[in-house]
Amino acid sequence: MADKKLKVTLTGSVVGTLPKQRKTVKALGFGKRNSSVIIDNTPDMLGMVNVISHLVKVEEM
Repeated sequence: MADKKLKVTLTGSVVGTLPKQRKTVKALGFGKRNSSVIIDNTPDMLGMVNVISHLVKVEEM
């Protein structure tokens, strides 16, 4: 399971979100809206993506 990757794209703005959600966006490595990061498909990362699920689009690679 750890060898699979996910492409996560930030589609929403962090303006007006909770501080926990802003920290999660920064921890995942996003810079601006419409930026993408490649992450491992692990339970830790999926939990982080779940916190900001309303702000991101997830694609399996």
